[in-house]
Amino acid sequence: MSNQDDVTQQILAIATRSRQAARKLAGASRNLKDGALHAMANALLQHQGQILSANARDLERGRTGGMSEGLLDRLELTSERIEQISDSLLELASLPDPVGEVLRGSTLPNGIRLQQVQVPMGVVGMIYEARPNVTVDAAGLGLKSGNAVILRGGSAAAETNTQIVQILSEAVASVGLPRDAIQSIDEFGREGAVALMKARGYVDLVVPRGGAGLIQTVVNEAKVPVIETGVGNCHVYVDREVDQDQALAIVINSKTHRPSVCNAAEKLLVHQDRVHDFLPRVLSALSEAGVQLTGDERVRAVTPPGVVVEPAEEDDWACEFLALRAAVRVVDSLDEAIDHIGRYSSGHTDAICTTSLAAADRFTAEVDSAVVNINASTRFTDGGQFGLGAEIGISTQKLHARGPMGLAELTTSKWIVHGQGQIRE
Repeated sequence: MSNQDDVTQQILAIATRSRQAARKLAGASRNLKDGALHAMANALLQHQGQILSANARDLERGRTGGMSEGLLDRLELTSERIEQISDSLLELASLPDPVGEVLRGSTLPNGIRLQQVQVPMGVVGMIYEARPNVTVDAAGLGLKSGNAVILRGGSAAAETNTQIVQILSEAVASVGLPRDAIQSIDEFGREGAVALMKARGYVDLVVPRGGAGLIQTVVNEAKVPVIETGVGNCHVYVDREVDQDQALAIVINSKTHRPSVCNAAEKLLVHQDRVHDFLPRVLSALSEAGVQLTGDERVRAVTPPGVVVEPAEEDDWACEFLALRAAVRVVDSLDEAIDHIGRYSSGHTDAICTTSLAAADRFTAEVDSAVVNINASTRFTDGGQFGLGAEIGISTQKLHARGPMGLAELTTSKWIVHGQGQIRE
């Protein structure tokens, strides 16, 4: 038996335990699931010392190995971040339980009553990298929506994730739910990830979350159904009719608030009528914030003294920087802005700054992204900010789930048929 065959058998054994756990979770009451979420939140705070110690070892290994600053930022946990993650579990507990919600119903002429109700997916696999907060988000969202989760968090966060999964699974078991509701396959490496994404019949859904390479690998190789989460090549377009002070604040926040995440803006498009007033202001502000800038010829022609704007290459327009870097372009019209976004956007989040209702309406109708913002920072594309408690990822595909994926997106539906002995003639 090859190593891959051996790993596959072990992954299928884990998935089998997950299916057994999922059956118990499917019938669990909201009170029991919410009790587990509270236990998980408290356990993270109680054991944050060992989590931070493990995280420090992962960070040191990452720095030694030349990990980028963006990935290091995603990997790093602090006491404040652990408190925020813990709070997100408490917020999940406060949200309505989607399981059992009736989506629609009717009574047929023969007296049969029909109901379409929300039910858990079953077993959900997560494949992600350098994001220990995703470990908690996936575990919490999975449990609240009645799903068992199998986590593959990548080697960069191996020690951190090992600690977190152990802490969370023990917390779940402490309230009487199955420990196997939360399992990790990190120890099996890439072979384990391959086995997970091919475990059709054992795993109901796989969600990849990470860089473009990881996502495309899962999409191309998986035999299990996949919800594709996308990279964030996000745009902010500043229209000819605009509140310039408001737009300046939105651009700076979208780019600099946390540049290493997928909802940070990477591209700035400015209408030609704002070239001589707004554009020099925003270039200066971005430069002062430490943003490295590239731009087209018209941008470079109005660059203020002391600001460096390098010539933009074609690759700049399609690239997700995940750093203090931005590409800037002047467009002649709203149409040109929409065309540019349609060509280069990853379909994650794109924003318009405008005081024109007509421009806002056209932008929202014609920009085909999961989230479209009007006069608001791209940084709001987030499960917590959307009131979803947390998110398992930002879906950029169009089937079933799109945008931040919360509880409802981790459910499917079944039809319940209530009869009194009816038979079909």
